[in-house]
Amino acid sequence: MACLSTSGRVVCGSRRQQTHKLFYQLFGSRPGYTTRSGTGANMPGLHRTQQMQLQQAIRPFHGVCFNIGKDYRDLLQNPQNCSHSRNYSQSSKTLLAQQHSSVHTQQPAGPVREIQIDPYIILDDELKYFYDDVRDLLQSGTSQPELDTIASYYFDGQGKALRPMVTMLMAKAINYHLNKESHQLVHKQRQIALFSEMVHSASLVHDDVIDQSDFRRGKPSVNALWNHKKVTMAGDYILSVASIMIARLRSDDVTIVLSQILTDLVQGEFMQLGSRETENERFAHYLTKTYRKTASLIANALKATAVIAQAEDNVAELAFQYGRNIGLAFQLVDDMLDFVSSTEQMGKPTAADLKLGLATAPVLFACEKYPELNPMVMRRFSEPGDVERAFELVHKSHGLEQTRFLAKKHCNEAIRLAQELTESPYQKGLQVVADLVINRMK
Repeated sequence: MACLSTSGRVVCGSRRQQTHKLFYQLFGSRPGYTTRSGTGANMPGLHRTQQMQLQQAIRPFHGVCFNIGKDYRDLLQNPQNCSHSRNYSQSSKTLLAQQHSSVHTQQPAGPVREIQIDPYIILDDELKYFYDDVRDLLQSGTSQPELDTIASYYFDGQGKALRPMVTMLMAKAINYHLNKESHQLVHKQRQIALFSEMVHSASLVHDDVIDQSDFRRGKPSVNALWNHKKVTMAGDYILSVASIMIARLRSDDVTIVLSQILTDLVQGEFMQLGSRETENERFAHYLTKTYRKTASLIANALKATAVIAQAEDNVAELAFQYGRNIGLAFQLVDDMLDFVSSTEQMGKPTAADLKLGLATAPVLFACEKYPELNPMVMRRFSEPGDVERAFELVHKSHGLEQTRFLAKKHCNEAIRLAQELTESPYQKGLQVVADLVINRMK
């Protein structure tokens, strides 16, 4: 299973790079659509070592059926033509059986062979030089070297790249659904993906100033390295470059959709700065704030990819709702990990939200069992011992389990929405994203 992180210009780690090359050799230039004939055991033009490597590259990719020598579209139309892995030669069958887990080998024979999609692999062309392109945009817009350095600081390829990955998955899934996939359209949708990551990073820069944080992504924050004024202006600069890029798309509708992201981000931050609401209002306030600070960016970026493709309103709404559910689930899991992950895993101190005076879902759920948390929430955990006591009570309650359950509900809804699109590798990838979000550890 893919992790959510990337490293520099190359989206996949060294092991995945090798698998990726073999994947392309096996299935052709576009994974999921065109394949070469043969099973890998007898493929012309390959050395014996390469043939064995190709056998090893055949691994379970959830939800997408491949049959060597078949075109994916043909398989979708004629699923009876798919061959199950048990129909391979006896030697291939033995090799595959050794590689598959018992879960796969004990499943009953079916008409297709399940292969699990790795979203980062099928989007390699779109993501490989993603951070390079962002840094080029930032560098080309200024003659101030220090401004460029600060603005580019978080575009080092060490982030999760979740937002651009999901944006491009939805874009390509919608394009397939609409039978539209021109190079020009995909380029415009990639610009929207660039925008989403640039706005996200700008929000991190501003958050570092507001929260006075010292670490992010396992390294000193911009706030710790430069003064507040310069950092704040660098965040503004990222937003301005991103906005210019979107203006060049010359689509008023897309501009309106993406502008809503900035409006929501500011309102969400204001909500977080002053939450003194009553107990009954508290959870609704938390969810609204979470939508505005996190989910709106994903939801509206995905909607914009549908709008630029001139999709019907119902398809644009589907993209929006998928992004909203993924965004809410992502933040719920993030809030849960703040209580259970190590500092090394998270790349920042744990229990950070409590130290900032924030009551997230695990705390709000824990309040139901331990009412003594309510006054701590109201005073934003400001008295000595509040943070430690709240941390203890959350772990003694079912707050973490309830948070995960709510995140899972949003992921299931996202999967349901993705299934309404025409089946394709990208549509399957959207479903895999929900698994990545709910199971992530950092």
